Amino acid sequence: MSENDEKRNKTVKVPHTYVIIFFVVLLAAVLTYLVPAGKFETKEVTYEKGGTEETETVLVPESFQIVENESGDAVREGTSLFEPGGGAGLLNYMFEGLVSGSKWGSAVGVIAFILIVGGAFGIIIRTRAIEEGLLSVIDKTKGKEGLIIPTLFFLFSLGGAVFGMGEEAIAFAMILVPIVIALGYDAITGVMITYVATQIGFATSWMNPFGVAIAQGIAGVPVFSGAPFRIVMWLFFTVVGIIFTWRYAAKIRKNPRESLSYESDEYFRKDFESKDLHVKFTTGHTLVLLTVGAGMVWIIWGVIQHAYYIPEIASQFFTMGLVAGIIGVIFKLNNMGVNDLADAFAQGAKDLLPAALVVGMAQGIVIILGGDNPAEPSILNTILHSAGELFSGVAPAVSAWFMFVFQTIFNFFVVSGSGQAALTMPLMAPLADLAGVTRQVAVLAFQLGDGFTNVIVPTSAALMGTLGAARLDWGTWFRFVLKFFIVLFVCGSLFVISASLLSFV
Repeated sequence: MSENDEKRNKTVKVPHTYVIIFFVVLLAAVLTYLVPAGKFETKEVTYEKGGTEETETVLVPESFQIVENESGDAVREGTSLFEPGGGAGLLNYMFEGLVSGSKWGSAVGVIAFILIVGGAFGIIIRTRAIEEGLLSVIDKTKGKEGLIIPTLFFLFSLGGAVFGMGEEAIAFAMILVPIVIALGYDAITGVMITYVATQIGFATSWMNPFGVAIAQGIAGVPVFSGAPFRIVMWLFFTVVGIIFTWRYAAKIRKNPRESLSYESDEYFRKDFESKDLHVKFTTGHTLVLLTVGAGMVWIIWGVIQHAYYIPEIASQFFTMGLVAGIIGVIFKLNNMGVNDLADAFAQGAKDLLPAALVVGMAQGIVIILGGDNPAEPSILNTILHSAGELFSGVAPAVSAWFMFVFQTIFNFFVVSGSGQAALTMPLMAPLADLAGVTRQVAVLAFQLGDGFTNVIVPTSAALMGTLGAARLDWGTWFRFVLKFFIVLFVCGSLFVISASLLSFV
């Protein structure tokens, strides 16, 4: 047994993601007995975005009140063990989390999105076009494989910055994780250059329509203002991400057993070993890959030009998979028949089912805390209000940093960028005025706190979907990404404090 194997065996086994979430749910249930429920009044605000008028329902900061019973005591509702009639008891968290929300977001919409994307790529993978394309890439890039990492990281970061790329990374991970493993890297590298890169772009964006645009509109800051500062910030963090990933990938390529995902990567290695690795790239394979490329262009166009979101993007992926499957049947790719098309879709969806379940479980945490509706009594509203109280009476730069810390923590409960903006910016904007912090800095604290945390929190549907595609357990991922998250947090803190000192507007 090698020294690395001995170290791996001595390492304490990280609990399964389902176990971690269950204990977080237990903690949330305990908090409902300790923290009183509160609520806000709400109002509609409108703002301009891309030449059109957008509307958001936001809370009124000064309207917060603790919910009291008839005796005038604060209500601590507590969480029952089981609640009939579709209630939110402790043991109801799984089902209620899975069916919560709508087709426009977590959890139902994201779960459907994950399963449909998984099925679509199951069909594409069944055609073997991906493998044949991989073999061609590997054959033609011998000696230049290192260029793949910085190039792809940059492009995915740009996608996150320009059109808020997030859930789309799940599909790309299904394609690129096998590529990087075949090139001698690991699944962690694949997640870094896809999902993590998009979140760096998302967090530092100067024009993301789902994050910074909404936050600026709600805060009363001109939409897409402050672009030069944010572009410099985006370049800085993208370079940091590339260097971190490049150095890690180089170490893994020298000794693959150093990887925390070495054992789970065996699935992809065996998949390659069990197949004929001679390049047989045919016209049919070319048509499938062109279909995938055209589908991605269609998705990007839809998001940028028409604000397509989960329902439209899921249908676009389904269309992409269906067309690829028809091509596979016509050209007999990998001996495909009509029934194989259906079987491949089912297998692809099955592969991402664990990730879909995690999305529902994570949403169950928010439900136990009372939900994220500011107008309904919940301890989440009380936590939000209490955090805002901490900002009074301190130096502007410190207040700005506190805002960043708060947004970082709050993102565990409300991962949606637009949802978090609607909940927190109505409170942060007036608090920024009182603390002597510009509202632009408050928006900056929001977007950095919201975006960077997405690389680590198990409540992120996009992260869990990507990890599912890479066959990575969240505990394993956490052990790796914690160091990188600390780097992002420290650098983000410096940017927020510097922006405050410079009175960034």
